[in-house]
Amino acid sequence: MDVKELLIQAQIASRELLTMEDRRIKAILHDTADAMIRNKEEILAANAKDLSRMEPENPKYDRLMLTEDRLQGIAEDMKNVASLPSPLGKLISRTSRPNGMTIQKVSVPFGVIGIIYEARPNVTFDVFSLCLKSGNACILKGGSDADYSNKALVNIIHQVLTKYQINPAICTLLPPEREATTILLNAVGIVDLIIPRGSSTLINFVREHAQVPVIETGAGICHTYFDKDGDTEKGKEIINNAKTRRVSVCNALDCLLIHTERLDDLPVLCTKLKDSEVIIYADEKAMTALQGSYPAELLQPATPESFGTEFLDYKMSIRTVENIEQALDHIAAYSSRHSECIISESREAILLFERSVDAACVYANVSTTFTDGAQFGLGAEIGISTQKLHTRGPMALEELTTYKYIIEGTGQIRNK
Repeated sequence: MDVKELLIQAQIASRELLTMEDRRIKAILHDTADAMIRNKEEILAANAKDLSRMEPENPKYDRLMLTEDRLQGIAEDMKNVASLPSPLGKLISRTSRPNGMTIQKVSVPFGVIGIIYEARPNVTFDVFSLCLKSGNACILKGGSDADYSNKALVNIIHQVLTKYQINPAICTLLPPEREATTILLNAVGIVDLIIPRGSSTLINFVREHAQVPVIETGAGICHTYFDKDGDTEKGKEIINNAKTRRVSVCNALDCLLIHTERLDDLPVLCTKLKDSEVIIYADEKAMTALQGSYPAELLQPATPESFGTEFLDYKMSIRTVENIEQALDHIAAYSSRHSECIISESREAILLFERSVDAACVYANVSTTFTDGAQFGLGAEIGISTQKLHTRGPMALEELTTYKYIIEGTGQIRNK
C-alpha cells in the first residue's frame, strides 16, 4: 500500500471514532498501557537496535533511549489520559434566536492529525493516547533514528485495536523515508492538521512546505532572568534543575540573564552546574565573576552565536543586564516564545515580567522544566505550541478539538 493510500485508509477509519463511547476508549488505553509493559523486553530490544546506530554523545541519544522506568512512566501517562474527562461533545455556548431556532457550539475532533517527529519513540504512545481520547485518527511520521522502536510500539497498539475489532488504520505509522513526509504535507482534503515536533530545522521545513494546516510546536530557547531582588538559594536550585534535569528537551534552560548588581552571587548560582560539567559561555562581566570559582575548562567567552541558541546539551550562556528592561529586551530579541522565567522577590518586577514577556509559558520562581502536559495536569501532551492561533502551550485533549455549530428549529426559513 502506498503512502497516499495509507492516509486515505486512516481518514476512512477515523469515522469509527465519531460514535465510539468514552468507556471503550478508556478500556483500550488501559489495555494498551498494560500490553506495553508485558512486552517491554521486545520494545527495549528494538530500541537497542536504534541506539546502536547513534553515538551516545549525540544530544538526541537521551531522547531516543527507552528504559523500564521510562516505559512505566509512558504507561502511567496513558492511563492518566484515559481517566480524564472526554473533551468531545462539550457545549461551548447555546443561544436562541428571535425566530425560535437554537444555535449550539459543540466541541468535535479534527479528524485526522499527522505528527512528524524525530528520535522520540515516547511520542508514539503520547500521540496515540491523546488522539484516541479526543476522537482523532493519528498519522505517525517518525524519523529513521527511531524506526525499530516506533514499529514495535505501533505493533502493540495494533494488536490491542484488533482485539477490540477497531480498524488499526486509526493509528498509522508511515515509512521513515523523506518521500512519505512530502506526501503527508500535501495531503489536502485527507489530513486535517499537521503538528511537527522536534528541532527548529524540522519545524521550519514543515512550515515552509506544508499545504495542510500546521500548528508549530516550536524549539525551546529558554531564558531565566535572575533579578536584583532574586533569592540566591532559590536561584541556585532553579537554574541547576532547568539546565541539567534533561538537557535534550525543549524546556531546558539555554541562557541565564543576571542583573549586574548580583554578579557577586553568580558563583553560588552556578555552583551545582559544575557537577554536571556544564559548559558556560559567559559575557565579559560574567566571565570575570566566575573566574577562579568555576572550572576554567568549562568557562568560555560568549560570542553572538551563544545567544538565541537551543543547545540541547550541557551548555548554556550567561549575559549581564543593567536592569529588568534590558532583560526583557534580550528575551524579546532571542526567545522562541516557549518558556521564560524570572527569579525575584519583588512583586513589582514579577508582574512586569509576566505582563511583558511574549511566551507560551511565563514562570516566576519556578523551573521551566514544568512546561509539560503531564505536569500541567493534562495527562500528556502532543507538543508545546509556540504560536498564537488556535492554541498555545501544552497541547493536550482540549487543544486537539475544534468545534461546529448545530442549529435546530421547527421549520424556520429565511425570507431576505
